[in-house]
Amino acid sequence: MSGVVPTAPEQPAGEMENQTKPPDPRPDAPPEYNSHFLPGPPGTAVPPPTGYPGGLPMGYYSPQQPSTFPLYQPVGGIHPVRYQPGKYPMPNQSVPITWMPGPTPMANCPPGLEYLVQLDNIHVLQHFEPLEMMTCFETNNRYDIKNNSDQMVYIVTEDTDDFTRNAYRTLRPFVLRVTDCMGREIMTMQRPFRCTCCCFCCPSARQELEVQCPPGVTIGFVAEHWNLCRAVYSIQNEKKENVMRVRGPCSTYGCGSDSVFE
Repeated sequence: MSGVVPTAPEQPAGEMENQTKPPDPRPDAPPEYNSHFLPGPPGTAVPPPTGYPGGLPMGYYSPQQPSTFPLYQPVGGIHPVRYQPGKYPMPNQSVPITWMPGPTPMANCPPGLEYLVQLDNIHVLQHFEPLEMMTCFETNNRYDIKNNSDQMVYIVTEDTDDFTRNAYRTLRPFVLRVTDCMGREIMTMQRPFRCTCCCFCCPSARQELEVQCPPGVTIGFVAEHWNLCRAVYSIQNEKKENVMRVRGPCSTYGCGSDSVFE
């Protein structure tokens, strides 16, 4: 006997496909599937909203487009919303500065000093520098000049180099620049170096401040007078002639209190 098992005669692959796949009664018919979709009449095209040329951003839903479904957005997060935009200031947003209304120009008055004609007193507030208190590294001082209504009149900034400030400390020569609400420098005050270690009553050892308004034009000086118990100064004109006198307190280093200069 032979070990060969009779099998069916081999047929071409094309003929086997014709036998396994029934003939399609409609050659151009689409695939057979059940669908409940009923196409409706074509609608008018809705243009995208103003400001979004490429369409709505992700996560926005337009009621004008019924076929657009809103995307899912998680309601919780790591950083919750604490302030409603436009209603409350953000934590890192600085408080706006209220400036005094600008006065009209006056004759025979240097530009920028018209504010002082309307004031009978001013408040000089120095900026607190925590880094300077911790490291003892002297930085440029900054001051706010305000009126009784707590409105800003001027901003005064010191302009000296780091070596001069930390080497001479309170005896250092400095330049003070006074700016208005527009950022214009309307006044410059310069104090040269004076050594006060030899004799306090010596005229050459007294401090003197030169005032320029506008910058480059000297309009007066502030001269220090020797006094045993209080700070006394003289306001002089450009010829160094005494015009007024200023009397300060006995001590200008009060803890948390104001220093009044008359």
